[in-house]
Amino acid sequence: MKKLTWIVKLAFIGSLIMGVASPASAFLDNKFEKEVEKEAGAVKLVREIQRGGYDVVKTDELKKWIDGGRDMIIVDTMPYEASYKKNHIPGAVQFLFPIPDMKEWDTKETDGKSQADFEKLLGPDKNKTIVIYCGFVKCTRSHNGAAWAKKLGYKNVFRHPGGIFAWKGAEYEAEGSN
Repeated sequence: MKKLTWIVKLAFIGSLIMGVASPASAFLDNKFEKEVEKEAGAVKLVREIQRGGYDVVKTDELKKWIDGGRDMIIVDTMPYEASYKKNHIPGAVQFLFPIPDMKEWDTKETDGKSQADFEKLLGPDKNKTIVIYCGFVKCTRSHNGAAWAKKLGYKNVFRHPGGIFAWKGAEYEAEGSN
């Protein structure tokens, strides 16, 4: 009987150890998988920046620029009804850009707006600070907007890669209906 009790106790202890070890190894695997995912996102972002020739601005830096009254145009590249109307960075104007790389101007992808419409929105001062954003880091609408601003000759073009998600995540006030 004592032997059976010890066997049951050992089986119970063994199952506890296996139960603890399994989540631990899952955690470690998950940590490494998440790092691979982060790396892929970071490399994608860097390559877009290199291709586009623009710079980046972090959420807290953009907030300081706004609070300091920096003369700039902030462009939200998300769809008007689905996003901009609900939430946007204070003072931002809206101009839709597509998600896939937009190597050639396509008015079907920009809500019927032309290259001239975009240039008119940005204004005649090619040295003015231009900040382009979309929803979040993986969204490439902001890459398209920033790359096209550079193609049009604007010199101080910044992409805010965290977009409205990072803005709200930092608990900064957003404008819009929500």
